[in-house]
Amino acid sequence: MDLSAGHVWVMISAALVLLMTPGLAFFYGGMTRAKAALNMMMMSFISIGLVAVVWVLWGYSMSGGEGIGQLFGNPFAAFGMQSLLNTEDLIGAGYGATFAIITVALISGAIADRAKFGAWAVFVPVWVTLVYCPLAFMVWGGGLLSAEGAVGSWAGEAIDFAGGTVVHINAGIAGLILALILGKRKGFGKDPAQRPHNIPFVMLGAALLWFGWFGFNGGAAGTAEEAGLIWVNTMVAPGAAMLAWLVVERIRDGRPTSLGAASGVVAGLVAITPACANVSPVGAIGLGIVAGALAALAVGLKYKFGYDDSLDVVGVHLVAGLVGTLALGFVALPLDGAGGGLLYGGGPGQLGAQTVAAVVSVVFTAIMTSVIGLAVHKTIGFRVTEDQEVIGVDLTQHAETAYEFGGLGTGGTFVPHPATDRSAHIKEEVKA
Repeated sequence: MDLSAGHVWVMISAALVLLMTPGLAFFYGGMTRAKAALNMMMMSFISIGLVAVVWVLWGYSMSGGEGIGQLFGNPFAAFGMQSLLNTEDLIGAGYGATFAIITVALISGAIADRAKFGAWAVFVPVWVTLVYCPLAFMVWGGGLLSAEGAVGSWAGEAIDFAGGTVVHINAGIAGLILALILGKRKGFGKDPAQRPHNIPFVMLGAALLWFGWFGFNGGAAGTAEEAGLIWVNTMVAPGAAMLAWLVVERIRDGRPTSLGAASGVVAGLVAITPACANVSPVGAIGLGIVAGALAALAVGLKYKFGYDDSLDVVGVHLVAGLVGTLALGFVALPLDGAGGGLLYGGGPGQLGAQTVAAVVSVVFTAIMTSVIGLAVHKTIGFRVTEDQEVIGVDLTQHAETAYEFGGLGTGGTFVPHPATDRSAHIKEEVKA
């Protein structure tokens, strides 16, 4: 096989997308309390390891290829990727793995500060197998929601270039379900200590996400012209969303914040994901403005409705994902002078297809995540005890703290813990 420019671009894009998950670790880690930062980051890192193994063994097979009832691919068709050896398909398989990794890592932000790490490690491979892979097959692999599938052929072909339904609506709904299953953190909505502890980490994480997103959206570009459009849209939509978020903050709260700027960038990235190759740059600006403003307003809904979505997975990923997916019904560019969104005279067909795809994704993910989440919660338990939450999940789950100065690692007060109080062992070693 000769290594073409296209192959190289997909490999570079895959590396960019893989970088997004460590970037997410910084983004989420900075938003948590100091005594939960490492646990939050570890939830992203363990997702890389677990999903990578699942993807190679059976996940790739389930997301495409030989279908079973238009719902998922045959997990044994390319088990272990043995049939892909010495073929260029391995490049695409690796690229697909990075999407599965970032999707499940996104969910973790909804249950920050209170989840058992072991329970998360059980949830991840099961959820990827039973939720992500089937939905990816339904949308991208020729399944139910694709143009060839039963729903897609009836409702029309929905556009989801890089993962509005498969990644963001999927992760947003899953995060909401888990937040409801685990319940609220102690002091939710009242304890000021639940504010982000390291905003520079959040800004760094947002920057890494934005950088990696050019590979996330652009890796599947088929032509140089399409790649150029995707690149510009991936630049301008998050920029517009950031500005819109800051305006909302200025009007509502009196001050624009750096946390708002970082969150606005991510909301814009989420919204442009499904639409990156199918809207004009001006359309991307409008999409970013709407997504940034609505997401800024949506993050407050958790206090109104009483669900503890710790790091606003619902407010950012679900809301902006829905905005980006449904907006294509209005602003999708015509293809070869035909079709397109309502604003281009394309009629209601595209909006109908986008709506059906979004609704099916929401219902499927909600049902399956409820089954998996409740099964984990009722068996091994998904939530730490109240005492462990007060001490901090860094100490109780990992026997570590992110900061060892000024008592920051334990929230300002040193709390001895059997796994971390090593002073006695050190003294014995010194005597020896």
